[in-house]
Amino acid sequence: MPGVRMASLSQALRVVATHARRSPAQGLGPRPLTSGAGPTAEKSVPYQRTLKEAQGPSAEAQGPTRPLPSTANVVVIGGGSLGCQTLYHLAKLGVSGAVLLERARLTSGTTWHTAGLLWQLRPSDVELELLAHTRRVVSRDLEEETGLHTGWIQNGGLFIASNRQRLDEYKRLMSLGKAYGVESHVLSPAETKALYPLMNVDDLYGTLYVPQDGTMDPAGTCTTLTRAATARGAQVIENCPVTGIRVRTDDFGVRRVAAVETEHGSIQTPCVVNCAGVWADAVGRMAGVKVPLVAMHHAYVVTERIEGIQNMPNVRDHDASVYLRLQGDALSVGGYEANPIFWEEVSDKFAFGLFDLDWDVFSQHIEGAVNRVPVLEKTGVKSTVCGPESFTPDHKPLMGEAPELRGFFLGCGFNSAGMMLGGGCGQELAQWIVHGRPEKDMYGYDIRRFHHSLTAHRRWIRERSHESYAKNYSVVFPHDEPLAGRNMRRDPLHEELLAQGCVFQERHGWERPGWFNPRGAAPVLHYDYYGAYGNTAHEDDAYSRLLGDEYTFDFPPHHDVIKKECLACRGAAAVFNMSYFGKFYLVGLDARKAADWLFSADVSRPPGSTVYTCMLNHRGGTESDLTVSRLAPGAQASPLAPAFEGDGYYLAVGGAVAQHNWSHITTVLQDQKFRCRLLDSSEDLGMISIQGPASRAILQEVLDADLSNEAFPFSTHKLVRAAGHLVRAMRLSFVGELGWELHIPGPSCMPVYQAVMAAGTKHGLVNAGYRAIDSLSIEKGYRHWHSDLRPDDSPLEAGLAFTCKLKSAVPFLGREALEKQRAEGLRRRLVCFTVDEKVPMFGLEAIWRNGQVVGHVRRADFGFTIDKTLAYGYIRDPSGGPVSLDFVKSGDYALERMGVTYPARAHLKSPFDPDNKRVKGIY
Repeated sequence: MPGVRMASLSQALRVVATHARRSPAQGLGPRPLTSGAGPTAEKSVPYQRTLKEAQGPSAEAQGPTRPLPSTANVVVIGGGSLGCQTLYHLAKLGVSGAVLLERARLTSGTTWHTAGLLWQLRPSDVELELLAHTRRVVSRDLEEETGLHTGWIQNGGLFIASNRQRLDEYKRLMSLGKAYGVESHVLSPAETKALYPLMNVDDLYGTLYVPQDGTMDPAGTCTTLTRAATARGAQVIENCPVTGIRVRTDDFGVRRVAAVETEHGSIQTPCVVNCAGVWADAVGRMAGVKVPLVAMHHAYVVTERIEGIQNMPNVRDHDASVYLRLQGDALSVGGYEANPIFWEEVSDKFAFGLFDLDWDVFSQHIEGAVNRVPVLEKTGVKSTVCGPESFTPDHKPLMGEAPELRGFFLGCGFNSAGMMLGGGCGQELAQWIVHGRPEKDMYGYDIRRFHHSLTAHRRWIRERSHESYAKNYSVVFPHDEPLAGRNMRRDPLHEELLAQGCVFQERHGWERPGWFNPRGAAPVLHYDYYGAYGNTAHEDDAYSRLLGDEYTFDFPPHHDVIKKECLACRGAAAVFNMSYFGKFYLVGLDARKAADWLFSADVSRPPGSTVYTCMLNHRGGTESDLTVSRLAPGAQASPLAPAFEGDGYYLAVGGAVAQHNWSHITTVLQDQKFRCRLLDSSEDLGMISIQGPASRAILQEVLDADLSNEAFPFSTHKLVRAAGHLVRAMRLSFVGELGWELHIPGPSCMPVYQAVMAAGTKHGLVNAGYRAIDSLSIEKGYRHWHSDLRPDDSPLEAGLAFTCKLKSAVPFLGREALEKQRAEGLRRRLVCFTVDEKVPMFGLEAIWRNGQVVGHVRRADFGFTIDKTLAYGYIRDPSGGPVSLDFVKSGDYALERMGVTYPARAHLKSPFDPDNKRVKGIY
């Protein structure tokens, strides 16, 4: 703290370990670990200036810094990084009359004390693009526009690997970076020592050096952003707290934003952007919008001068959970601990304030920092910075239009990354507001990714946000699963499958089968907070042990178990519990018009037909892939169909994206004013899928229907009885085999499942999970939404032109964009690759063609039937021209995994059953 000097970091560690707690007045002042800690007196942070300097002692009493306009096209609430970036990008898109309201002064909430680090490499292709845009804005664009320097310092970034798995993770990042032009180098310990002489490298496996990483200045960046925005007609009004959001209900019963209310008047507006950070939940409550985030203390300390530290790169030592930020001739030292302090009662009067640093909590970072840079042991502490930050259940920001209120957008919950993601996210949020959709795939940030039952569930939000914070620096393994917030949504077969050894995955609250452990049950236990806050950590936890086996970039120990599930499906039959799928009914007088507009394929076929289709956005990007089944109208409701007049359709969508699908459809229905209803039966119906050569023989013993090709063709559905229970049977496949789905009322799930398993005993029927589906589906070439297909990928690029009714004259959402794309030629294509060498791949690998990087892998898995690794990725022509089929076929390909390239073969069709004989029952 300013005025409180400490001899050294090592002294702080000794004091915490050996002394009783002191009061704040005694200097170190470690405070009891409580959740309700409030703010202390205001303190400074180690920047040369902050925007607080412009604030006089009576600023709040002076009222708004300028008069409020009576109307505005957009009102942004919150003057931190995201608010300023969003305002700037709205202005650049030509939005006139955009207003930013800040309750105190710009940056006064959490932005002013942020570390301001920018790392260009993260394990997400979308985030690489977002970070690249932020870097362009702060390092080039703003200075060119305004003539002002933002405070950007390009001193580089260094990631530390003290074990083999961590170095493997960095090599994955390096390979991905090559697809985006991010320069990076894996350094040996000796090379690292030469770059950073003060670093201890004795325990290192290596490091990843990114020369063009750097540091941002919060005050300089936000000042320049608002200067550029106001030059384009935007307004910034400080000292103007928002007190309410006025809502109107339109003639169709849809809630819409009407105005923003403040202590100094109201502004009529159709659009509000909630960029209030830690205070975003309070702003959401004003509008009846749920904002799933929590506020926590996050801290760093600033050292005294260190000789020889000047111009050194910023450092992330993930395994020690420590970061070291260059601060002129000193370092800022911070990290992420397993026992962060929750800020329970968020004060609306908090501005340019900090908390007392709890050394009991922070001290765990000191040992790692001293180990990495030994000179810190004898370096004094100049100041401490402990401020509030907002964290979310999946450590991803909250963005997009709230499902509860049209015109209410979120741009909050940035998990201490608001500065470095701010430019990219501000640009996408502005696109979202102006054009209805962002340009990039922002599903991972879209508030609509969360099921509505979770966004107000305080325990779930708290548990998941804590785990996300505690694991912020953990290695990101491909098959990791959360331990927090589990068992929220379970289907009727859950306990039965658990007893049979099912190892569950979690997808937005649902527990779904991952794979089946032959050694017995592995239940998910209640969350133990990793032993923090007085909780006893679980000691004998079968699920955690199995999950630990997944912490590898090699094939996991149960690779052969998944292989057996896959080969059983190919050779006999497997039953998959897919009850977590979203199951919707679209019915009413305008249902056919709605279906024609919503779905890219022609779904207006006779009742009894089922169609695989996409839903697109106006850019031609794929918002979903799903199956749509035409229903016959009926006046009598049943568990398997509602009563309706007009037309009706039954929609089955992936459970992990069900809320996204629901919100997309609802938005389109509202915008087009279709007279129809969307009904959700996801919790009422279960679903099992029986797939494989023996599926017909098994189900013929259970169903009271003729399952021959003639009587029950592919892509059709019927109401039938299974072991005496009424079910909807669909002849479909997600794995490329003969098979049927059974959609079953909840109370009938167990007896139907048991009947199927009993009939399958003599045929070799086995249980299988989604790990098998992943392998089987990629082997067949079936697409997975949000890996192969995303909102910025078109069906034409993805090889799904057959799902688009372009040969008809029927208009549908996204048609014009597809027609334009088809006329101009595809600038990229999704290509299947096989690798002969048995090496695991998971996605993010660089794709090389004729010695040039032309893309990266979106999805990869091992195909057990063809006994090869398969990978799918979009490729581009480096010359910028269209990617023709000849271009694909003529290349010499390799896939780069962790810095090593492996020869690969490109395929225009799936290498497994390319003639689609198996789904037709031809074996």
